[in-house]
Amino acid sequence: MNYELFENIAQTSGLREVNSAVKLILGLGCILISVSSNSFIVPCIIAASISLVTITLGGIPLRLYARLLSIPLGFAILGVLVILFIRTSGEVICSCSLVGWLTLTVTEGSANEGLLILSRVFAGMCSLFFISLSTPATEIFSLAKKCHAPEFFIDLSMLIYRFIFILIEQAEMIYHAQVMRLGYMKRKGSVESFGCLAGALFIHSWESGEHILEAMDARCYNGKFALLGEQGGFFGPALYLSILYLASLLGIMILSCNLQLFGGLIA
Repeated sequence: MNYELFENIAQTSGLREVNSAVKLILGLGCILISVSSNSFIVPCIIAASISLVTITLGGIPLRLYARLLSIPLGFAILGVLVILFIRTSGEVICSCSLVGWLTLTVTEGSANEGLLILSRVFAGMCSLFFISLSTPATEIFSLAKKCHAPEFFIDLSMLIYRFIFILIEQAEMIYHAQVMRLGYMKRKGSVESFGCLAGALFIHSWESGEHILEAMDARCYNGKFALLGEQGGFFGPALYLSILYLASLLGIMILSCNLQLFGGLIA
């Protein structure tokens, strides 16, 4: 996957002209509502609706969007599986005996909790991808400056954001070179190759920091980075629709706060 994928998509997104403040309000509002919901219904609604907006209005290919979501969802599903078989509350839904002393049991309480956590993660990631796939990083930094965030924090964030891409690109180059030299054919060789990769990345990051510091000093760096991000023009209508959408979600969250998939209403 191209390390500049998110930035390239954000620059060409169909939502590019929408004011970045509105997109942040909508995305962060959906994340807060998702993690605050006691029922899986609202996170599922958020995931479906915000994904539809990202794919249709933003012009993101469905296959690419699914690939991006599959990475965090894989970790979430592993965590949910642990919850399903460890938490025991309510009636037993299914039980499986693997060996004589080990029996895996799924109860109503564990199933409800696992479904809620999975829906929260899914909705949160969809909301986060809505922001990252429609808003370039420069606009986010520019908006943070307008909100009077500490300048040292903004400058440090910009440097970290840039160096993440540099390190990923360098790691890909080293890894592919090691694979071509059969560096990962055996377990011992894999450990040695990974150690060499980590050491080379550390040295490269140190040298890159020195080079960028010299370049900044040569350009009379005075402790402040210039931010050229421009805010989109569609502010009023988009803001009203976002507030109406978030208010509707809050209403649904209140009405469905006691609803569960297994066992009906929460007592």
